Amino acid sequence: MADLPQGFWSGEQRSLARVISLVENEMPEKDEILRKLYQHTGRSYILGFTGSPGAGKSSLVDSIIREIRRRKQTVGVIAVDPSSPFTGGAFLGDRIRMNEHALDDGVFVRSMATRGSLGGLAKTTKEVVKVMDAFGMDWIIIETVGVGQSELDIMYIADSTIVVLTPGAGDSIQSMKAGIMEIADVFAINKCDMPGADTLALEVNLMLDMQDDHIKWRPPVLKTATINRGEGIEELLGAIETHRDYLKEKGFFEARRKERTKNETLDIVNYQWQRLVRKQVDSPGRVKDLLDKVASMEVDPYTASSKIIEWVIADLK
Repeated sequence: MADLPQGFWSGEQRSLARVISLVENEMPEKDEILRKLYQHTGRSYILGFTGSPGAGKSSLVDSIIREIRRRKQTVGVIAVDPSSPFTGGAFLGDRIRMNEHALDDGVFVRSMATRGSLGGLAKTTKEVVKVMDAFGMDWIIIETVGVGQSELDIMYIADSTIVVLTPGAGDSIQSMKAGIMEIADVFAINKCDMPGADTLALEVNLMLDMQDDHIKWRPPVLKTATINRGEGIEELLGAIETHRDYLKEKGFFEARRKERTKNETLDIVNYQWQRLVRKQVDSPGRVKDLLDKVASMEVDPYTASSKIIEWVIADLK
């Protein structure tokens, strides 16, 4: 039986960091820890911040943290960074822009490396969210690597997704390519002190106007700036809260979370199954021999895969 580090339930951030490390590094006790935490989850509200690299996501998240703390609420931040090609660690793990919160007991920032995962998120991001949720954070913010064709996984974790765009970066065109119009619950036109901010906001609003009439929630488009007084930050958090209230009033919030739980269960089944198969593949024996025959085209992949499934099921009996 895996025991949680002493101090986790009393709010010690060092204990929180230890549990996250156990989960992220997929230690043997990980599954047992997550089982223990599960009944204590479901209270945090999860935000996803995504957008092109250089859009100012980290600075914007930093400003949102400051506004949340002004309201005396706690926040956990998962900053998903590109992996170092040499160590596999988070390439931008220093999180320089969020250093002002380092001594704040109401803020916990964790950098995670993608470790090769597509979708803009690390594979264990969902599990780290659960740890922070059980710890008692009011808000959990996930900042993704950046938006691209395959980096839309944030919509399957976050309750509200904020897409950050910047003027002069061609974001309005790129957003259509990446499918951002479908995942955004709120648009933030960041660095709005730069030329072209009004034009970009107009373009995004025009694209939203072209969406089908059946769309019930129309994402607001807000202009923000993080320098000096932090323009539009309070309004951005207000728009997020409005979206949260909308989801709860319409019953979408509970429905989304139930569907997410079902999908997560299937993901775990898939992962556990892959682990069983991988265990067979990595060991000398019939599976490895069969794969060698596939490689030499003596056996086709479809026949081989069916045979491997039969063997794994037989071994489980």
